[in-house]
Amino acid sequence: RCMQLKKLVDENTNALHNLKKADEPAPVGNYDQRKEEEEKLLLKLSQQLQKLVLVLDQDNGTMNYAVGEERQKDPQTEDENGDEDESEDEESSEEEDSEETDDEDEDKLLDDPNVKECIAIGNFNAQQEGDLTFTKGEVLLIHDKKADGWWVAENSKGERGLVPRTYLAVHNDDVDSQEQSEEHIEVVDETADGTEIKKRTDSHWSAVRRAIAENDTVEVLATIGAVPAGFRQSTLSQLLEEGNQFRASYFLQPELTPSQLAFKDLVWNSDKNTIYPRPTRVSLIVTLCSCKMIPLPGVSIQVLSRHVRLCLFDGSRVLSNVHTVRATWQPKNPQTWTFSPRVTGILPSLLDGDCFVRSNSLSSDIGILFELGITYICNSTGDRGELSCGWAFLKLFTSNGMPVPSKMYELLLNGGTPYERGVEVDPSISRRAGSGVFHQFITLKKQPVLVVKLRSLSTQSKDILNLLPETLIGSMCYIHLLIFYRQILGDALLKDRISAQSTELICNPILATFPQLVDQPDLMDALRSAWADRERTLKRSEKRDQEFLKSLFVLVYHDSVFPLLQSTFLPDYKWAEEESEASRWKVIADFLEKSRENDGALQYLLSSENTHKAFDIAELSYDFLGETRKNNPGV
Repeated sequence: RCMQLKKLVDENTNALHNLKKADEPAPVGNYDQRKEEEEKLLLKLSQQLQKLVLVLDQDNGTMNYAVGEERQKDPQTEDENGDEDESEDEESSEEEDSEETDDEDEDKLLDDPNVKECIAIGNFNAQQEGDLTFTKGEVLLIHDKKADGWWVAENSKGERGLVPRTYLAVHNDDVDSQEQSEEHIEVVDETADGTEIKKRTDSHWSAVRRAIAENDTVEVLATIGAVPAGFRQSTLSQLLEEGNQFRASYFLQPELTPSQLAFKDLVWNSDKNTIYPRPTRVSLIVTLCSCKMIPLPGVSIQVLSRHVRLCLFDGSRVLSNVHTVRATWQPKNPQTWTFSPRVTGILPSLLDGDCFVRSNSLSSDIGILFELGITYICNSTGDRGELSCGWAFLKLFTSNGMPVPSKMYELLLNGGTPYERGVEVDPSISRRAGSGVFHQFITLKKQPVLVVKLRSLSTQSKDILNLLPETLIGSMCYIHLLIFYRQILGDALLKDRISAQSTELICNPILATFPQLVDQPDLMDALRSAWADRERTLKRSEKRDQEFLKSLFVLVYHDSVFPLLQSTFLPDYKWAEEESEASRWKVIADFLEKSRENDGALQYLLSSENTHKAFDIAELSYDFLGETRKNNPGV
């Protein structure tokens, strides 16, 4: 694999070397300088790949040598040891000379303004205000290399300050991983402090896999021109893959008070026979309008999905679930993404650009983090992944604590991750820019932007949103379904429970399975469609009767999505897999059609043609205490 990548890099290097300024389709400023920079990047990548190849060969050679040594031990061993002793003096002198040369080269590389990442070789405590404290081994991002030896650096938490140059060394992920994984046999060494390094017994292969998979994937894609330099692995998609903590189903569960004797966000109103509305500090609607000038990926990767993921963020922590809206685009203008397209029938919730946002966080820095992403598959290897095409942050409160005005916002996209600063999505745009005001204006117009709109809430909209959990982001198109779930939840936990201290399982299929639906947009659309069909047949008086609507929703749920959840014909939900999405929707559409024809799902369920998963009590029982413990392990 390394040799294949090196061959591709060498081919690109040769092609770049033979390229001339006259070959460019449009005038390019600083052509020679830019060409030289690209050649250096390709050369560096080729050297790194060559090092990995050597390490792999060395590992195989070490293993073969060890096996051979065990099989044959002869008297010549003592003579060989004697020869080695005689050559040690010569080797030591050569090593001293090479070390001096390496030190000089490392100092030059450390002072190079293009080298931004450095690693601390010792602990440093801030001596005065403005200094940055760091520990040995910490990676720092250098923003300004001052001549007096005190450089402006930033740590992984986004904190900036002055650091001494003498405490830093060039950070090279590839060299570090190579040195750490050079030997898989047990080795004991000592550091400068005299502390003993723990023995390594892990295989070199695991370190190489991590280095290539986690650190070099985007760099390789950027170097061969598949993606711009500012693209990164998607931060929010990784959070979604880690577990349930950042999904909507997690935030749907009721939250207990500190005493754990009552519910914090679910209170019963006996006068109106429903749950109390709960106003929150943040309660608004944000509309995704469009994304403009988004850089195009190269032909070596195939894009499976273009989307925006959004969540509440305070600069360091994600404070809500991660909500995803898929974008649409036209082949004639692929750099522009749009949302909420006009479709026949109901708009799929995954394409709905109108999102509600709720939070009761008291953080002064709270805002909405938008991450533009693409899900891709590599044409040559078949590997799948998700990349961030840039991110933007919209702060929701001013420095005075007042909410920001409801209006249209055009947000410039940043490259890198939300924890990086000063990274452009596509640095080539700035490099091509001239120094004149007109050129700067044109360059600004070429920068990628996200256009969003904050909408003020009417009294009716506020009342509806206040029935939802205190923290949640979701699509406006299924908000009425969430409210039905919350009302049924209130009935089961507050109104109908014999004792407030009872922890018995509650027999309720909707409460047991509805959270699964929220994480599967096509099933939510099936429930929306079934409810819309039934709602069209209601009289006005029936629409005003909340108890009647609630009981009707239960019947619609049992006749639509509940049987689908247990069907063996429905494939598992997989993100951005066109074949899986098409087969799922075919199963869903066929079931809904037969359910409408037969006035219910009973005949379909009793048919011998259909099979379902083995019965599990979890389909019917809701354990709110178990859900609470699952979400809060300390309870």
